[in-house]
Amino acid sequence: MTDSTHAPGRDGGDAFVAAFNAVGADYLFCSSGSEWAPVWESLARRHRDGEPAPRYLDLTHETVAVGMATGYGLVERRPQGVLLHAAPGLLQGSMAVHGALLAGVPMVVSSSESTTYGDGPGQDPGGQWYRNLSIVGGPHGVAGPFTKWANEAASVHTLPTMITRAAELARRAPSGPAYLNIPLEILLEDWDGREAKPVVPPGSTHSSPEEVDPVAQLIREARNPVVVTETAGREAGGFEALVAFAEAWSIPVVEPDSAVCGNFPRTHPLHAGSDIGPWMDEADLILLVNCRAPFYPPSRRPSKAQIVVIDQVPQRPHVVYQVLFADRYLEGDVANTLRQLAKRAKDLDESAVAVRRAAQQERHAAEQAAIAAAEAKAAARPDGIDPVLVAATLRRLLDGHDGIVVDETITHSRTVRRHVRTDAPDSYFYVQGGLGQGIAVALGVKLAARERPVVLTIGDGAFTYNPVIPSYDASASYQLPLLIVVFNNRVYKSMNLNHRRFYPEGAAAETGEWLGTDLHRLPRLASFAEAFGMHAETVDAPDALAPALERALKAVAEGTTAVVDVLVDR
Repeated sequence: MTDSTHAPGRDGGDAFVAAFNAVGADYLFCSSGSEWAPVWESLARRHRDGEPAPRYLDLTHETVAVGMATGYGLVERRPQGVLLHAAPGLLQGSMAVHGALLAGVPMVVSSSESTTYGDGPGQDPGGQWYRNLSIVGGPHGVAGPFTKWANEAASVHTLPTMITRAAELARRAPSGPAYLNIPLEILLEDWDGREAKPVVPPGSTHSSPEEVDPVAQLIREARNPVVVTETAGREAGGFEALVAFAEAWSIPVVEPDSAVCGNFPRTHPLHAGSDIGPWMDEADLILLVNCRAPFYPPSRRPSKAQIVVIDQVPQRPHVVYQVLFADRYLEGDVANTLRQLAKRAKDLDESAVAVRRAAQQERHAAEQAAIAAAEAKAAARPDGIDPVLVAATLRRLLDGHDGIVVDETITHSRTVRRHVRTDAPDSYFYVQGGLGQGIAVALGVKLAARERPVVLTIGDGAFTYNPVIPSYDASASYQLPLLIVVFNNRVYKSMNLNHRRFYPEGAAAETGEWLGTDLHRLPRLASFAEAFGMHAETVDAPDALAPALERALKAVAEGTTAVVDVLVDR
């Protein structure tokens, strides 16, 4: 800490705001709790006096607060502040915090406890902490399993630098949420004004030439190499670096179903789809680029390929069980490593390159033909809306508009990826963890990219898990218009498919009693938007689909969220 700035008479709320200002947080995403009065007072004072502070968002649900911080962090890649309420608010938001951990999004999540329960000197924290809000071991004990780091700020004198530490830990690989328990008494305690030093971006790590050169030689000698990636596009510059690497070596790229973002242009001739299966027996070199779980089941080992893992932190601490079968690791910054390898694409066996380039051209042409055939079939149907038609129509309408797709479908996720076909950095994100975060994540993405149209594709089951009213409130309050497209098949289809798979000749198959899956009883999902003055349509015929989506996109461009509930037939 430094002693350069003193402001006697201020309290822990001022220390909190000053610290988040120093770490460079643009926003404080808050789901209100009684502990945050000192922070609110500090913000009001700073606004009155013209002093700098992160922008504050008043949000009415914990999932919305965390989800918006996740969406914002997916684009900006810098930690923001998230304020929840005590242990109950942390528990309510825990699914979204865990989703941020899986997505690799840095943030600092805070909530409180009481340390005196009204028996200490100073201001009374309130009886609710004694009766209802406290939890044995403190909320940081609760947060440990689903955050990267969890601790307590036990003194107002260490509070600013504890926030700095949390932010710096959150940002470093593997990026993820850090949690800080800040007792209410600490927030109310007098602070001497010593502020935390502003943080700077982390330095980059590099794989040495002694490590990179042998891998380049392996690639040079390989006849049938392939890249498999889940999150290369999450790294700053990773998308572009992977394109340059793949083009330099003429290596196809597979994005498996577990990909969490767009990593490679799906329109690129070297994009090899989402199925690693054909490569398991044929590839002689597999390059796992930011790929945490490439094989399923985990024991499914490639028959002859050597495996090179390119990942700054290949063994993810939060993954319970992880099998990579690595023969070599390159553990420096991924984008930098890919650029180093691209520069070494020299002295290639042109005949071998030509053979694999021709094979990939054949695969790519076959995939393009299959996509076109599926879309033609979907468009030719006289009744019933095929999900393929929905995704293809979205692609056509978004073409040239630099759109971003946030996906929270399950049954239709492959259809969305295959037919929307995003091809630019930060243009596709798949919501991680439990369902029910998609609207909030899309709002956070929109907050970071206000000039770009943001589309949320979501199933009707996932839609009902979302805190819809608080999400719509945030959209309207902070002018964050989205296009929400619901793939509505009136059933929890994935659950129904699993029941049928596990018990193909069971009692449910015999009687038709499929429990836990029917959503026919729900009202029209678009109607929830009407109370907020948003554009809302339900579509049940193929010829009505494109006009409805066009009207919805026009409404979004004019500043209002639009919900199109599409009644698909599968």
